[in-house]
Amino acid sequence: MTTGRSLRSLIASDGTLRLSLVERDIPEPTGSQVVVAVEASPINPSDLGVLLGAVDPAGLRRDGAEIVGEVPAAALAVYRDRLDKPLPVGNEGAGIVVAAGPDAAHLVGRRVALFGGLMWADFRVADAAAVVELPDDVSTPAGAALFVNPLTALSMVETMRAEGHTALVHTAAASNLGQMLVRICAADGIGLVNIVRRADHVRLLRDLGAEHVVDSSLPDFSGRLTEAIRATGATLAFDAIGGGTLAGDILTAMEHAQPPLQSWTPYGTTVPKQVYIYGALDFSPTVIDRRFGLTWGVGGFLLTNALGRLGGEAIARMRARVIAEATTTFASGYAQTIGLADVLDLETLVAASKRGTGSKFLIDPSRDRT
Repeated sequence: MTTGRSLRSLIASDGTLRLSLVERDIPEPTGSQVVVAVEASPINPSDLGVLLGAVDPAGLRRDGAEIVGEVPAAALAVYRDRLDKPLPVGNEGAGIVVAAGPDAAHLVGRRVALFGGLMWADFRVADAAAVVELPDDVSTPAGAALFVNPLTALSMVETMRAEGHTALVHTAAASNLGQMLVRICAADGIGLVNIVRRADHVRLLRDLGAEHVVDSSLPDFSGRLTEAIRATGATLAFDAIGGGTLAGDILTAMEHAQPPLQSWTPYGTTVPKQVYIYGALDFSPTVIDRRFGLTWGVGGFLLTNALGRLGGEAIARMRARVIAEATTTFASGYAQTIGLADVLDLETLVAASKRGTGSKFLIDPSRDRT
């Protein structure tokens, strides 16, 4: 083991996107370092953001061994700081420790999960402190998804508590993350309003035990949303859609769900209302039609930033819960497992790039590792 493949995404200054597999040297581990032979890494929306940026997968084409696309000119400025830099892809994964420095020799042969990038590769070098040993009852594919979605869902609940809210609203709620959040809130006795876009997603979440599920495609969506928020008292929302009017619609429903003002004021109720946008399923502009006074906020939500705010004690508590409930609360499902080279197959890449319920792909580099 001297070299291994790594998937890289480069956006050039002229707006050309290039995806390639490169061979890189694998250094000998020292001290507490370990070398993990990656056997599973999910394709998350956050990975697609690095992989493709704003490029439409349908417009990708092959150029020799590479996949090529074009970033829309209007979006190129967003990528100023990554231009002409080949970025590694893959936020999380799991595999077997195949080599280690003298301080981590006890981990050789163990199955571990890890987080922090560069996971769409044959091998990943990491410090022993950054890996988590997988229990015998947790499969490697299951262990590969024990960071991004589980910690994001738990950090939403921890943020709710830290900011003084008592219930949540969540959009794109039928996703893997959304299903985890349903289970967490049910177990912890937290009111949760789930917003979905299809009738079959309503049934899916109802079958999981969700009480409040609202279909945004229905003509009476606004009224149903207001009633669900009134029933739960939710004043905090996490929005995976990003574009369009949904964030503003949620804030409006939160305002209308409050008791009538005893004395009218043009500034609305004084109940704090907050929407955090953490995804971009809709790339169009976020439209805020302000009909909810002045006690509100819209901001971005990023897992790493949230963990920094919550602190070490909360992080340790969340990680322990994820491992303890890996096969229940935080179980993930995959539509298909592919090899590392398959990411550069056009048809496979388009299918893997679909951001919808039941379409999550898993990469297993060991399938085509030589």
